[in-house]
Amino acid sequence: MEKERVIEETIEKYEKYINPAVARLFRFMGLSTIEQHASGVIITDSNGKDYIDCLGGYGVFSLGHRHPRVVEAVKAQVDRMPMSSKVLFNKPMADLAELMAKITPGDLQYSFFGNSGTEAVEGALKLAKVHTGRSKIVSTVNSFHGKTLGALSATGRDLFRDPFQPLLSGFAHVPFGDEAAIAECIDADTAAVIVEPIQGEGGIIVPSDEYLPALRELCDRHGALLICDEVQTGLGRTGRMFACDHYGVVPDIITTAKALGGGVMPIGAFTARPQIFEEYVTSPFLHTSTFGGNPLACSAAIETIKVIYEENLIEKAETKGRYFMERLQKIADSFPGVIQEVRGKGLMIGVELTKEGIGGLLMSELINKGVLVAYTLNNPKVIRIEPPLIIEEATIDQVISAFAYAVEQAYEMLEDL
Repeated sequence: MEKERVIEETIEKYEKYINPAVARLFRFMGLSTIEQHASGVIITDSNGKDYIDCLGGYGVFSLGHRHPRVVEAVKAQVDRMPMSSKVLFNKPMADLAELMAKITPGDLQYSFFGNSGTEAVEGALKLAKVHTGRSKIVSTVNSFHGKTLGALSATGRDLFRDPFQPLLSGFAHVPFGDEAAIAECIDADTAAVIVEPIQGEGGIIVPSDEYLPALRELCDRHGALLICDEVQTGLGRTGRMFACDHYGVVPDIITTAKALGGGVMPIGAFTARPQIFEEYVTSPFLHTSTFGGNPLACSAAIETIKVIYEENLIEKAETKGRYFMERLQKIADSFPGVIQEVRGKGLMIGVELTKEGIGGLLMSELINKGVLVAYTLNNPKVIRIEPPLIIEEATIDQVISAFAYAVEQAYEMLEDL
């Protein structure tokens, strides 16, 4: 009885102090329970039920939950100095910046650290404007770059943008994957083109192999910067350290967050070429953050990067992702009336359904079977699968079994209509 009372009180607090609509949605999806404990790929609720986490905090838990090395690094830093004085040198931030220069493509060198992906995008947009002296930013339809005013101006979905109009001026949106549309839009006033190498919230949309190289060439021709938003795709998720590595493209600025904190601390960053960073060198207080680059978050990020390499998580993402998609494709072949397409790279996978309403049923059935997924924000027809990169084939097989059952239930429902 005590357990049920705590659950009900928590839901009531959501309704009264957080957002009643969120509470209703959770109840509708059969999530009337409290997350209690997590380890590796498993989340356990207050009733003792285990869930395989195939959502991964929208890309946060690439190392799984509570990776022991990252937890230990943070605990050790707590005992030394959790937050920076901001007036003395900060060794964890310096060490992390050096690592970022080593792991990012090409000659990217200088990093600025914030607390989230949207902050990373804000900083990148500001840097592009101050470096070029131009005001126009080209983005793509159905992109997602964050929800603060600057990042939201770049985000390509009217549902999120319209309630806050007028947003920042000078932003143009063109279809994703269409280099001709970019070519028509980019001009002498363009400061930057910002793009996700693979659209995440847009529905796990993978462009042609020629797309990103074409954007690189267009930006070079017009003197504009190329910003690759790798907040969701970066740090091994797609089977490369960064998704732009698939295409051999070096952006002028790259943004990271989500997985950078190892699922233990929030941290975001943008990393730029030296010549792009010159204005911030001349005026180092043009862009600052009170909590950005704090020792706790930087210690977590340093250990995260080490774990990614030492546990071969990039290679695992590629091989496990291929295995996962092959198994999902077999289900799709058996139920073409339910699944339209399976796509993705590495362990960034999208399953597009034939009808939007199927998504809620699939999610509900999967949750009942102990598998956590969600649909992408900009396309409710696409179920997103982004498990920790540490997931094993035996666990993938469990997910596939649950997914096959859920799809069969959806098929029978459609047959009855």
